Amino acid sequence: MTTQFNSFASMLTALPTDSACREYLEMKRWNGTSVCPHCGLVDANHYKLNVKGEFRGMYKCKSCKQRFTVTLGTMFEGSPISLRKWFIATYIFASHKKGISSHQLARDLGVTQKTAWFMLHRLRSAFTDNNEGQLGGGGNIVEADTTIVGGKVKNMSNKKRKEIFDRKRGSWDNKTHVAGMIERNGNIRFDVIDANETEGAIVKKHVDTNSLLMTDTAGTLRVIGKEFLYHGTVDHSKNEYVKEAIIHTNTIEGAFSMFDRMVVGTYHSITPKHMQAYCNELGFRYNSRKITDKVRFDMALVQTEGVKLNYNTLIAK
Repeated sequence: MTTQFNSFASMLTALPTDSACREYLEMKRWNGTSVCPHCGLVDANHYKLNVKGEFRGMYKCKSCKQRFTVTLGTMFEGSPISLRKWFIATYIFASHKKGISSHQLARDLGVTQKTAWFMLHRLRSAFTDNNEGQLGGGGNIVEADTTIVGGKVKNMSNKKRKEIFDRKRGSWDNKTHVAGMIERNGNIRFDVIDANETEGAIVKKHVDTNSLLMTDTAGTLRVIGKEFLYHGTVDHSKNEYVKEAIIHTNTIEGAFSMFDRMVVGTYHSITPKHMQAYCNELGFRYNSRKITDKVRFDMALVQTEGVKLNYNTLIAK
């Protein structure tokens, strides 16, 4: 079996069975030497347990005597979906710039839409940056802006419109505000602005004040901008988009245009509850834009550890 592939088609050829996918996952997670997730013992000679005379990936630790497989502790653990279908979903998800809908994935895999939707949310939990540390610093340029997600109330059904106004929050109840910050020639970070947060507070949270901050003329950003090394603004209401060659927010606005195409073109409607997960999905893809789909696929496999999203938790209000 060859594990060399650089496209979706060649991946299907290189990993034709669940066993091949399991061996590939072992290579990526364990680097060829099995690791007991119970006690942490790294040993290439853990006992291999056969089922009906065939080894199917079940090991027994030589130290703590516990049984384990390479999927234990990952989003694949206990899933009735075959590992190969998980691999197909992961590769598609990693390579589609604007994501893939649960309806399309369900058709591609031959599973129900409900199953595909759950799989995609588990993948989003793996496709995320750790968001540790702040952007910028050292005098680097960081752009910040906010986009609003949500349809117009006038375009909703009477039932949905009544639900919104019954909650007495007005026409903005269906809107979700998403702050975006990007370091030029660097990484991006999205953060959903909760009811008890402001755009300025979000920017201070994610951006080092030793940065050159570029924003529009929003009032809350003018206030916090004084705390940064430099704060440059452009006034879009006056058709002002670039000043002195470097003062602009074109980079973050370009990223937001991709975000909008993901929402409108692929997912169509995203509830506020799950918005951060979709933001993390796009952020991961954007920040890994300079690597190949194959490398991004491998990264996702390694990051599956600890992802045990429960369906009941996912749908809870």
